[in-house]
Amino acid sequence: MHLLCSDITGPHIFNMKFLVLAACMVAVACAQGPDAAAPVLRSESDVQPEGFNYVYETGNGISAQASGALKKVDNYDALAVQGSYKYTAPDGSVVQFNYVADENGYQPQSDSLPVGPEIPAAIVRSLQYIAAHPPPVNAVRN
Repeated sequence: MHLLCSDITGPHIFNMKFLVLAACMVAVACAQGPDAAAPVLRSESDVQPEGFNYVYETGNGISAQASGALKKVDNYDALAVQGSYKYTAPDGSVVQFNYVADENGYQPQSDSLPVGPEIPAAIVRSLQYIAAHPPPVNAVRN
C-alpha cells in the first residue's frame, strides 16, 4: 500500500478535523458546570523576585492561599511554599487541605486523606524481634 500526498489532503482529513473540533467543543461545553459562573469574591497576589503570596475566594466556597520564598538548600535556590485550599465536595462536605512544599516534597494534611489500616500485631512483634536481634556485624559473605 502506497501513501500519496493526495491521500491525506482530501475530504477524509476535513472530516477528521471537523470531528476533532466538534469533540473539543463538546468537552468545553460539558466542563462549564454551575461552578463556571461563580463570582470571584477576593483575589490578591504579590509576586516578588524572592517570593510570592496569593489568596483567592469564589462565591461557591472555593478558596486558597499560599506563600512561598526562596531558600538555600545545598548551595541551590529552592522554593519553599506553605498554603491551603478549601472546597465543597459533591456530597456537601467541606474539604480543606493545608500543605508545605519544599525540598522534602509535597506534604499535605487533611482529614480527607485516606488512612491505612493498623499494622497487624504479628508484624509488629516480628519487627520488634528483628530490631532486638540484629545480624552479627562480623559476618562475611562471598
